[in-house]
Amino acid sequence: MTSMYWSGKSFSKADWRQRSSNDDRMIQAKRLNRRHGWLPELIQRFLLASFLIVYAASSATAQTIAGTASVIDGDTIEIHGQRIRLHAIDAIESRQRCLLLDGRTWNCGRDSARALAEKIGRASVSCRVKGIDRYQRYVAVCTQKGEDLNAWMVLNGWAVAYRRYGMDYVNEEARARKAKTGIWGGKFVMPWDWRRGLR
Repeated sequence: MTSMYWSGKSFSKADWRQRSSNDDRMIQAKRLNRRHGWLPELIQRFLLASFLIVYAASSATAQTIAGTASVIDGDTIEIHGQRIRLHAIDAIESRQRCLLLDGRTWNCGRDSARALAEKIGRASVSCRVKGIDRYQRYVAVCTQKGEDLNAWMVLNGWAVAYRRYGMDYVNEEARARKAKTGIWGGKFVMPWDWRRGLR
C-alpha cells in the first residue's frame, strides 16, 4: 500500500483522503460561521421566545383574577387593568342593533353590556383563566357569589354559545331561545357574522 509522509508520520492514501475531507469540513464550517455568525444567536432567541410564550400560556391557565369589574361589552370585562374575555360565549356587539317582532330596531348591543354591568354591580368577581386569546386578553369563566356569569349572559338572552371555542353553554342557549328571552324575542344577526359585515 502506498503511504504518504507528513511531519514524520506515515499515512495511507485512504487516511490522507479522510484527513483532507475533515480539513475541508472545518474550513467550510469556519467560513459559514464568519458569514452567518448571527444564526446561532437568532435560533437561541427564537427558542427562548417560544419557551416564554408556552410558559405564559401554561401559567395563565392556573391563574385566578378577582376584584371589582368594569364592563367593556357583553362578553368582556376588566379587573385591575386586565382585560378578560368571557369563555365560550359571544355577546351582541356594542354597536349592533336587533329587530323587534313589530319591526322596530333596538340597541341590543348596548343593552347587552348594560345587563352585564347591572348584574355585576360593585360586588367582587372571580375569573378562572383558561387561556389567552390573540388580542392578549385573558379568556376565563367568571363567577360572582358562585354563579357563572358566562352562563347567565347566555341564559338571559344577551349572548350566544360560542361553539367555535367550546360547547359549555349550548344548553343555556337552547333554554333562552325557547323562552324567547333577550335577543331571542326578535331577530338578530349572530355577532360573528355581524363582525364580518353582515347587517
